[in-house]
Amino acid sequence: MPDPLGLVIDRDHQLPHVVVAVDREGGDVTAYPAAAHEPSMKRTFNGSTLHISRVKAGAEAQASFHRRSVNVWSENTEQAADDVREAAAGVEAAVVLVAGDPKAIGLLREHLTDQPPVGELVYVDGGRSDTSALAGLRASVDAAMREAMTARHRSVLDTLEAELAGGRALQGIPAVKEALAQGRVETLLLAADRSGDPVLHASRRDPQVLGTDPAALGDDPTVFSAPAAPLLLRAAALGGAAFTEILPPARATDGVAALLRY
Repeated sequence: MPDPLGLVIDRDHQLPHVVVAVDREGGDVTAYPAAAHEPSMKRTFNGSTLHISRVKAGAEAQASFHRRSVNVWSENTEQAADDVREAAAGVEAAVVLVAGDPKAIGLLREHLTDQPPVGELVYVDGGRSDTSALAGLRASVDAAMREAMTARHRSVLDTLEAELAGGRALQGIPAVKEALAQGRVETLLLAADRSGDPVLHASRRDPQVLGTDPAALGDDPTVFSAPAAPLLLRAAALGGAAFTEILPPARATDGVAALLRY
């Protein structure tokens, strides 16, 4: 039986996200589905640059130019905010990472306050103005995504610890395989190191039922054996359960745990 654990763990480390770089002239909005190599949406908006820079002039003229500049900045970031909301909704973003000119970021934040996008807003360094700014953006996005992934796992593991104490979670292969057979597992958790995995037995007729002895599955001629991890993943997927890796230093009996639906 194929073992997809490596792929599943890699997918578990990815988050759908949107990267936004704005300045006074416009913005770049790029949306990435989880684990995708290419963005599903990439939009660049460059608004009017007329009166984009404030100028020195007489008092009345200066005030007029300043109002026009602020209006153009606001219009540009309003368009960027619309793009951000559309992009975030399109990939069901977990994180929206925003960088760029501080003035433009402040205006964008105002436009997003009344209608927030899907996902957590995170402000990072970098911008869209030149190669150096883009390189800084890439580095800060990578760091922020690692932090977001770790925080998400930490939250699930904190929930596991609390639910184990309250009886709404299980650990160890025997208890978890029974819960999978009953359709009670909401989230399956596995450690990446499966070197000590035992062999379990499963049926092609009823993929959610697992046994340590083939006799437990009756006279079913489709019974076969495989390491525990791929069979647990198979049962979880067919039972509609989610998956999260047990990141070190967290541990569970047999490197297996489950959050329960009931």
